[in-house]
Amino acid sequence: MLKRRVVVTGMGAVTPLGNSVRDTWLRLTQGKSGIGPITLFDASRFPTRIAGEVKGFSFEKWLERNPPLGCASRSTFFALQAAAEAYKDARLEPLSVNPNRFGIYFGAGDSGIDFEPFIKTLVPSFKSGGPEIVDQGKYLQYSAQNMSALRELESQPFMTVTHLTRLFDIRGPVSNCLTACAASSQAMGEAFEWIRRGDADVMMAGGAHSMIYPMGVAGFSLLTALSTRNSEPQRASRPFDKKRDGFVIAEGAGVLILEDLKHALKRKAPIYGEVAGYGSTADAYRLTDMDPEGRGAVRAMQIAMEKACVGPENIDYINAHGTSTSVNDSLETLVIKKVMGDYASKVPVSSTKSMLGHMVAAAGGVEAIICLMAIRDSIIPPTINYEEPDPECDLDYVPNTARRSNVQVALSNSFGFGGQNICLAVRRYHGS
Repeated sequence: MLKRRVVVTGMGAVTPLGNSVRDTWLRLTQGKSGIGPITLFDASRFPTRIAGEVKGFSFEKWLERNPPLGCASRSTFFALQAAAEAYKDARLEPLSVNPNRFGIYFGAGDSGIDFEPFIKTLVPSFKSGGPEIVDQGKYLQYSAQNMSALRELESQPFMTVTHLTRLFDIRGPVSNCLTACAASSQAMGEAFEWIRRGDADVMMAGGAHSMIYPMGVAGFSLLTALSTRNSEPQRASRPFDKKRDGFVIAEGAGVLILEDLKHALKRKAPIYGEVAGYGSTADAYRLTDMDPEGRGAVRAMQIAMEKACVGPENIDYINAHGTSTSVNDSLETLVIKKVMGDYASKVPVSSTKSMLGHMVAAAGGVEAIICLMAIRDSIIPPTINYEEPDPECDLDYVPNTARRSNVQVALSNSFGFGGQNICLAVRRYHGS
């Protein structure tokens, strides 16, 4: 059976650089950073005190229209805002799509409950080598005093999807995934497959996440995965640079409307580009480290390119996972070399996490949007803070300044904790 073609007809974003695709993209192409001191809680005793926080967001607007959102997580609000932008951008209306053929696949991350008072009581300092062992009795007592059933329910990742289906009348196939840093890329890839095989005509896909809360930052701090360049927050995320010292945690949402091409053409929808390929693999290695040979990541990129029927010579841009951690950046460089062969040095590779930070489950959705904007505007966003080359990272990382380039095909890499590898291939739409 001939697989259906899938296009992107709408996009929405909430990021540390703006509460829309337009604002985020403008600041990305200008090389602006969205990283600053943590303001959402008192991080003064944490080794990392910086993050990519969303700024100027109107929670009140959503609460006025939807009182049931009173206990919703930050990430749910971000998802709703990005989804509303994408829905409007795609010119969707209730009569333009059969709700039973309208589905959703989302990568919604876990939502942090406010345990800060608990942490202040039981975890006096990180400086002594890490948090003290938590007394389970005190934990249960704290939980009983400070949690309600609704707050606990809203902390579950699937609640974001529940709110989205209710507000946008989505009655078709539905799923939520939480595959760490690869979640929203996986959601987009699976949504692509559902449309291709005829399970839906329109899919809402992407992800939302906020881990800027005490337990979230504490966990990554214990893994020594975060940058501690607290005095220079805007220079802290520096993928592929020799002096990189970890990633910067961030929050936000990226939502895309994927659509069967014939369905989109019938309703004269705008088309940003075509989803051409999707590769998904596992490393089956360690819980946090990538396979040292990058075998799973290599296969994910190869599968995406095979499905898209493109070779290394056809790739015009790679949006790297590029977290700014020492091992992962050098391994991703190795992976790209293995996949691209002689073309590796010719393909522009940039990490927009240098400006946005790492939005974890939301990262891949936003980065897919960035790839489509690069195709639309023929501009490749830079990797900022790239100052000192690393011998192990020797590709063209589009250092510090955006570049004009005719982008026809782009790849977006997402490599998550636990060895979950996703690669998406998107291309310029050239007609039916």
